[in-house]
Amino acid sequence: MYTDKAVRLVLENGMVFQGRSFGAEKMTSGEVVFNTAMVGYPENLTDPSYEGQILTLTYPIIGNYGVPANNQVDGISDFFESERIHVNGLIVQEYSREYSHWNAVKSLDEWLREENVPGIYGIDTRMLTKVLREKGSMLGKIVYDDADDIPYYDPESENLVDKVSCKQIIEYKQGEKKVVLVDCGVKHNIIRQLLSKNLHLIRVPWDYDFSGIDYDGLFITNGPGSPDYCGATVEHLRKAMAGDKPIFGICMGNQLLAKAAGAKVYKLKYGHRGANQPVRKAGTNTCYVTSQNHGYAVDDKTLDGDWLPYFVNMNDATNEGIRHLSKPFFSVQFHPEAAAGPTDTEFFFDDFVKLL
Repeated sequence: MYTDKAVRLVLENGMVFQGRSFGAEKMTSGEVVFNTAMVGYPENLTDPSYEGQILTLTYPIIGNYGVPANNQVDGISDFFESERIHVNGLIVQEYSREYSHWNAVKSLDEWLREENVPGIYGIDTRMLTKVLREKGSMLGKIVYDDADDIPYYDPESENLVDKVSCKQIIEYKQGEKKVVLVDCGVKHNIIRQLLSKNLHLIRVPWDYDFSGIDYDGLFITNGPGSPDYCGATVEHLRKAMAGDKPIFGICMGNQLLAKAAGAKVYKLKYGHRGANQPVRKAGTNTCYVTSQNHGYAVDDKTLDGDWLPYFVNMNDATNEGIRHLSKPFFSVQFHPEAAAGPTDTEFFFDDFVKLL
């Protein structure tokens, strides 16, 4: 019989949700956000873009397929999106202790304990999500009834990209064409996709001046927090944009490319996080269902005449990508590599490789 401790989720607006603890028994704080995907919690928990956040999963039953082994080849995980869990905490409605899957080796509870990440279940995640949609993403904390309180932690008070980016150059030598990957918090499936195209990948830290590298293409990755902390990346991108070598960006890469082009970026009310976000290619009726995880968006109105919106979100009409009118520069706000989510837009990796 399990005797999980009583635990509370306290939002900065004063709302309190009572629940039970699983995973690590510790207090935590961060920005409370929600993801609407039905599956994919191993991928989501290890996505560096969730650094500093407390993740709410709207699908009601979580944990039923366990957690796979962290097998790696050349430092790239087979099933995870990075080397560790990045969320500060996990919120679910019902936690399933019994799990069954062909590659599961442990329970979600065991994994969270190993990574020292707390979870809380028994929460009305539907009500919590409605609050976040109406009020916007907000700070929250997970605390125990019999423990001292902790202050609210605002992840946007620090440069999260610097926390999750690689600290030195990492090379994956698999092909002749060289691509510099600017690591702002890259998901492993982005690396898997690029390596599957037989590329020589040069992964550099977010603030690295790559102008001295002889490369065929430039790739800017996803990442957590505010893009305003990445001024160094923007300056390096502007230098690269003076030339004609292909540039492709995903998620934060879209925002940083836009900032380098002179556009402005703003924070969304509650962001886009899930595997069912519909986007439309600008100027057409072609639509795709995409995987997304971001809290900021590009302001289309601030793009200059050399750039055009590439995609638009069908739910709220926000920007989902940009492209240059004459040069091989483009980016998307969604995740073509999915993990977890639909693979409808994987062709963007092929489009990028064809430009090299």
